Amino acid sequence: MSVPKVAIVGRPNVGKSSLLNWLSRRRISVVDPTAGVTRDRVTWLMHEHDRWFELVDTGGIGIVDADNLSDEIERQIDRGISEADVIVFVVDGKSGVVPLDVDVSKRLRGLEKPILLVVNKCDSPKQDQEIAEFHRLTTAPVVCTSVLGERNRDLLIRKIVDRLPPPDPREAEEGEARATEPELKLAIVGRRNVGKSTFINALAETERMIVSEVAGTTRDSVDVRFELDGKSLMAIDTPGVRKRKSLANDVEFYGLVRAKRSIRRADVVFMFFDAVQTISKVDKQLVEEISDNYKPCVFVVNKWDLGSGEGMTTEKWAEYLFRTFASMRHVPVAFITAKDDRNTKQLINLAQSIFKQARMRVPTSTLNQVLRDAIVKNPPSSRTGKRIKIYYGTQVATQPPTIVIKCNQPEQLDKTWKRYLVGYLREALPFKEVPLKLYVRPRGEGAVHAVGLEEVTDTDLFVEDGEDAVQESRPRRRRRR
Repeated sequence: MSVPKVAIVGRPNVGKSSLLNWLSRRRISVVDPTAGVTRDRVTWLMHEHDRWFELVDTGGIGIVDADNLSDEIERQIDRGISEADVIVFVVDGKSGVVPLDVDVSKRLRGLEKPILLVVNKCDSPKQDQEIAEFHRLTTAPVVCTSVLGERNRDLLIRKIVDRLPPPDPREAEEGEARATEPELKLAIVGRRNVGKSTFINALAETERMIVSEVAGTTRDSVDVRFELDGKSLMAIDTPGVRKRKSLANDVEFYGLVRAKRSIRRADVVFMFFDAVQTISKVDKQLVEEISDNYKPCVFVVNKWDLGSGEGMTTEKWAEYLFRTFASMRHVPVAFITAKDDRNTKQLINLAQSIFKQARMRVPTSTLNQVLRDAIVKNPPSSRTGKRIKIYYGTQVATQPPTIVIKCNQPEQLDKTWKRYLVGYLREALPFKEVPLKLYVRPRGEGAVHAVGLEEVTDTDLFVEDGEDAVQESRPRRRRRR
């Protein structure tokens, strides 16, 4: 890899994740007083002083994990250290040197790599005079920092850049490519232990995430870039979610919040289910979140090697999903076995297909012809008996495809007819597998008052012979001139 890596290491709770967030100016890693919050490697691409480099946050060295994942965390730390070009060794300036700091220093002593000793939590310059004891840990240069006090951020970045290896000719090209938005962002969501991290590792073709039978292993939302058929894609591994009343601590609450945020920033969401478990309340909450944000989605039934062995068929599982989520019948269903990398590439191809649907825009004339046909087959009825006139429709946005129709009595159009219209539009237009957003407005209203919608005025009217484009199905006479 052309972009150098900078690994942030140290014992638990010295502020490694806070340091990553501070340097990147982003809320990337979960920060919590609980020791051992970070388990997977969390990364962020930096561009400072004309150099590209990747910050890598690692788990706390020497942590005794409550879920018996210490060995897996240590493997992630070892991988982060072995791949790093520069090591940032972080210690706590308030607590002083503790035995675990000495253990970390011994672990780093034999490395032939540049090391920086960062004495964190030095909130006052007076504390800089009290760091002499840390010099026995390493002969590396020392930088005193304070995330809360905003102390020496620029100095630390300069020290890191000075210790990077000479720039590779491909560094700038690769850095700029990775800094650009990927062509597709995929959020992988689901309850705990449905195989999300296993799926990520299959995509990345490396042990990027800790995989364990222990539920709730992943605590951060971790972005993993990968390439498929020459295209740059991003998979967002989210923490497993469980019922709100069962959240054990703040770390799990942050995981729930980050899973929801990942849904909002994704282009396509993979909603994971376990083939040998029934749909839970948590699954329903996540699907509701996906629906509320109008995100293109694929229902992914994982561990199909186990599910198919219990007499279930793909048809039965799909019908089970559609019975449970009646409003999501447009969502495609995929069956995979992530641990065997079975059907994973086909799943990515499916995601690219529905993402393309979400970005399509149809001509106004085509939309109004379909709208006219829908009215002919099922005219809207009014509760007051007054005839409802649908004047015209226009697509005002994509991702999701958003359609505004103008009529004389928008408040009289009931929800049943609107659902019928959305279903008809989805089948007749190239939006068969993506959510549609529909707004109904009176014709005289100049703008559509909805977040993210473009302004729609009567100049958008599609006209036919100077008359309204879409009326009820009865024929009209042309006016003689």
